[in-house]
Amino acid sequence: MRSLKNLPKRICIGCNETKLKKELIRIVKNNEEKIFVDKTGKANGRGAYICNNIECLEKAIKTKKLERTFEKTIEPEIYENLRGEMLDKK
Repeated sequence: MRSLKNLPKRICIGCNETKLKKELIRIVKNNEEKIFVDKTGKANGRGAYICNNIECLEKAIKTKKLERTFEKTIEPEIYENLRGEMLDKK
């Protein structure tokens, strides 16, 4: 059993809090510039992590954190997919 200190941690792009990697949702931009939710956590590409709550997503949308992270304009459908993922996980 690994101690809590040695578990992988990531920072949420919405609230900027450090949390365990498995508690966060991973969003990926792959080589074809496609942005999607990575359910496995192992997809190739640039990743960003966000808490599984709507408030963090709304903060990330308002401050355009995903757009800055991926250096690309994010389509509204992607945000809707993220909202759907968060509602499904609850």
